[in-house]
Amino acid sequence: MPLFELALHTGLRKGELLGLRWEDLDLDRGTAAVRRTLQRTSTGGLTTLPTKTRASERRIALPTRCRHSLKHHHERQRRERHVAGTEWQHNGYVFTTPQGRPIDPTNLTRTFTTLLRKAGLRRIRFHDLRHSTATLLLEQGIELVVIKELLGHAHIGVTATVYAHIRLRLQRDAIDTLSTALDGPAGYDPTRDDGNDPPLCGALVR
Repeated sequence: MPLFELALHTGLRKGELLGLRWEDLDLDRGTAAVRRTLQRTSTGGLTTLPTKTRASERRIALPTRCRHSLKHHHERQRRERHVAGTEWQHNGYVFTTPQGRPIDPTNLTRTFTTLLRKAGLRRIRFHDLRHSTATLLLEQGIELVVIKELLGHAHIGVTATVYAHIRLRLQRDAIDTLSTALDGPAGYDPTRDDGNDPPLCGALVR
């Protein structure tokens, strides 16, 4: 489903995904403008609100895979609109029911949970897709400021705090890698005299 694919590839919040309209997307250039969020009201209805903060209102790049999926999704939605006829609600949302209505966030959560169960995967929150996006980006060495902009955090300190445990693990991995390099390859004996060969650490920093 393009919605879940987009969630994992961009880290958008649930309400931001459901609040996307086709006018927000430029599939040729591969960008999306995040301007609003779809929320459930206390009375059970649905409403659109501005994004959480000024930083949350942002333009993000769309991966090629998501661009293709969204183009196919657009065509499928046109067919659904044709089938629905006069029952179709023209609101411009990217993700809708077969009648064009916006998707209730609660129903999306239920669908997500059902898909996890059918796939034999452990139950996680929909919001955990967002955390997975950030974690994968950090593990790929992407700068924290880029992740902050993609996720729409107000301050880089928020990003640094939320993912501090991931950064600590990456630091440990880096230190372990450095230690392995300094200790030398398996079987290396630092006490052995190799004549004129430079010390191992000397070779590393040349």
